[in-house]
Amino acid sequence: MQRSYLSLFIVVLALLVVSCKSSRKAMVDPADVLVRTARSYTGVKYQYGGTSRAGMDCSGLLMRSFEAIDMPIPRTSKEQSKTGEKVSVNKLKKGDLVFFAAGKRRRKVTHVGMVTDVRGKDDVRFIHASTKLGVVEANLMSDYYQKIFIQARRVL
Repeated sequence: MQRSYLSLFIVVLALLVVSCKSSRKAMVDPADVLVRTARSYTGVKYQYGGTSRAGMDCSGLLMRSFEAIDMPIPRTSKEQSKTGEKVSVNKLKKGDLVFFAAGKRRRKVTHVGMVTDVRGKDDVRFIHASTKLGVVEANLMSDYYQKIFIQARRVL
């Protein structure tokens, strides 16, 4: 009789171990979901105020991406620049937001993108909605983006 209880205990224990292992696989990195969602808009043309595949602006792209992880963020780049915590450029991670002062408005946030990949100190990729190219990825460390860069923030 004790032998059957021991056998039953071993079977139940084995089932518990197997079920715990399979539940760990289901965990998904929210930053991966953000990047995958943003990249799904690659090539969509720029449209001021746009939030769809018919046309997208920079803050609309990030708003839609964060909706994919059920994390609402403000609609405008100016308001988005007030969310999360400031982070230095040398500590950027996938999913961080990067803000720019483009055009005539020096030091005022007018543009936003999201870090998609940190390949090294001179190669930090971010996705954004460019007025000329639509939704594209670029290198934050290029001369152009370094001149207009204002700050980075971590929302996740």
